[in-house]
Amino acid sequence: MVKRGAIQPGPGRAPTANKYSIDRKASCVAYLTMSNTDFGVFDVETLKDKGTELHDQYANAAPFPHIAIDDFLPAATLDKCLQAFPNQRDPDSMAFDRDQERFKTSYNPDYLSAEIRALFYSFNSRPFIRFLENLTGIQKLVPDPFFLGGGFHEIRQGGHLSVHADFNFHKQLHLERRLNVLIYLNHDWQPEYGGALELWDQDMTGAVQSINPSFNRCVVFTTTGDSFHGNPQPVNHPNQQPRRSIALYYYTATWDERAKSYTTQFKPRPGSQDRPDWRVKTGEVVNDVLPPIASRAIARIRHKITK
Repeated sequence: MVKRGAIQPGPGRAPTANKYSIDRKASCVAYLTMSNTDFGVFDVETLKDKGTELHDQYANAAPFPHIAIDDFLPAATLDKCLQAFPNQRDPDSMAFDRDQERFKTSYNPDYLSAEIRALFYSFNSRPFIRFLENLTGIQKLVPDPFFLGGGFHEIRQGGHLSVHADFNFHKQLHLERRLNVLIYLNHDWQPEYGGALELWDQDMTGAVQSINPSFNRCVVFTTTGDSFHGNPQPVNHPNQQPRRSIALYYYTATWDERAKSYTTQFKPRPGSQDRPDWRVKTGEVVNDVLPPIASRAIARIRHKITK
């Protein structure tokens, strides 16, 4: 069943059928069931063929392969995530407050309660990986035990994440990034509260899809150098509630040594007041021109200055 209003065409786009959002509310059954909802355990046999029925929708979606699935997990499991959501940073937290990433904080699962850690470890398990491979057609996916850049995400009132393409190389694991999984934790979130996930075309002429970050909605999409996405509209909740989500990234052992690795590539929207990310652009020029020992020294200095 299609969820009406779940995905809307971006600004300036003609209305299109919302065929990429799978709504499970009619049956009141989570799309992915669990054998233990306390610790988020997925059953191997239950999930071995899951996702195959959605593969064509995923692969043919515009502007790049993606899908949004409502009622993705048992609601009680995600309510536990909200109850356990951190109120202070952990040693691996990353916090951003700049033009491209305003009031954004991530929290590493390794510092959470046993139940929540078990849930995140289940996202790295064979049953969940099999589901993702069935859905996307990308085989031999590798999860990230470090949760680099992933975990719990929070964007506070007035915050946003500008449109971008993701970093493409996991240095610790020497893997190529292939897939993003986002699970939203926002009860009764209305479109006017901002924070919608926008998917832009590769020429950055406009948003093709705008996805409301509703509770228990999962968005999966393929990451490439031109899979531009973000939530550029500032969070504007009437009760000052933050926008919260689970972020998971998956990789393959297909990195080409001839390829160029890059960090997050922000793209200003046409006609907007978005600012170029000169810090990253400057760093890339330095890396291209100077020998590695010199560029690393400059990077350390810049890090101390901006810390």
